Amino acid sequence: MYKILVAEDEMIERKVLCKTLTKFLGEVCTVYEAKNGREAMEVFDREQPQVAILDIQMPGATGLEVARHIRGSGSPGMVLFLSAYDNFEYAREAIAVRAADYILKPYGEQELISSVEEAIRTYEWFAGHPAPPKPAAEPLEESRAADTSRISLVRDEIGQYISAHFSEDMSMQDVARAMNYSEAYFCKLFKQCFRVNFSTYLNEYRIERAKAMLASGCASIRDISLACGYTDSTYFSRVFRRITGVTPSEYRTSRERE
Repeated sequence: MYKILVAEDEMIERKVLCKTLTKFLGEVCTVYEAKNGREAMEVFDREQPQVAILDIQMPGATGLEVARHIRGSGSPGMVLFLSAYDNFEYAREAIAVRAADYILKPYGEQELISSVEEAIRTYEWFAGHPAPPKPAAEPLEESRAADTSRISLVRDEIGQYISAHFSEDMSMQDVARAMNYSEAYFCKLFKQCFRVNFSTYLNEYRIERAKAMLASGCASIRDISLACGYTDSTYFSRVFRRITGVTPSEYRTSRERE
């Protein structure tokens, strides 16, 4: 079982967040709550969760301070930030503490769960590959992202890259490095381009490609899983069902009946 720490000072938001995580990931994860930054540090030290979901602004200690505490402990745990503020400075500081994602409120269930699943997969990768990846280039100036025509070109460039590499084991960090962006800037730029975070977009893109393969051929679900970038067919089936409401087998059967 994985452990997930949720630190959010707004009680209703915290309860909804924990309920959503339990609904989708309760079979593989245990969720721990903290109502402020100080409590989050205490829970982290006691439970050593693999993933910490931290609100940026909390009493007692901010999410950034909690993240620095986590990093100072030497833990390889993944950090996800929640924020109502689309603030580039927050994004810059988030990358300084090696945050896995920066999620803007209000967020959708799919965006949240995709980010957590990707964080778990990244944690597993680092567990088997202790040497950290090389750092990306320095952040580009935020003002350059304001150019609408450039955003359109960047969106096309990112879309083409994902289309060409979606079958590979790909992370946001990989794409950012390949396109010569810092992770913090790329995270912000990606959301400006696609209105969702990288994990959500990639999962939805892969599932659309999987649906086409399921409908048009007789390849096995395992082969389709691999062709769409999922080395674990069980994980692929779980993501497919979460996004479409049916399993890959059920989807294939429904298309055969049409």
